[in-house]
Amino acid sequence: MLKSKLRNRILKIREVANQNNVKLKFNKILKLIKKKNLVKKTIIGGYFPVNFEIDDLHILKEFYKKKYQICLPVIKKNYEMDFYKWNLNDPLKINKYGIPEPILTNLIYPDIILVPLVAFDKKLNRLGYGGGYYDRLIEKLRKKKKFWK
Repeated sequence: MLKSKLRNRILKIREVANQNNVKLKFNKILKLIKKKNLVKKTIIGGYFPVNFEIDDLHILKEFYKKKYQICLPVIKKNYEMDFYKWNLNDPLKINKYGIPEPILTNLIYPDIILVPLVAFDKKLNRLGYGGGYYDRLIEKLRKKKKFWK
C-alpha cells in the first residue's frame, strides 16, 4: 500500500479512536532518560498535538515541573524547522498548517525529541505526515550533538 493511502487510512481510524487508550506514561520516559545518565540540563523537545496525535503536553508539563528545559518546534520558510525554548505559560502563534508554535525567542537544540507520527511498523520505522521535517531536523541535530549517533 502506498504511504499516502496508508497515512490517510490510519488518520481516519485515529480520529475516532479513544486517545486514553494510547497515552504515554511520563515515568517510563523519565526512566529511559535516567538510564542514559542524562542530567537536569537535558533539553526535551515536544510538539503541539494536532490531528488526534498523542497529547505530549502532559509529559512536557511533568518535565517542566521537574526543572527540565522544554521546547517546541517552529517550521521555517525553507521547509526546515528548529526548536525554541518554551514553557507552559508562554504565548503561541498559529503557523500555516494550523499548528501552535512558540514565538521565536530562544533557539535551542533538544537532547531528546518526542516525535509525532501517524503510525510505525514492526521494525519501528516511523510513518509521518510526508513533509520530512523531522527527518531533516534529526539529521541536523546529529551533526550538532555528539551523543545523537
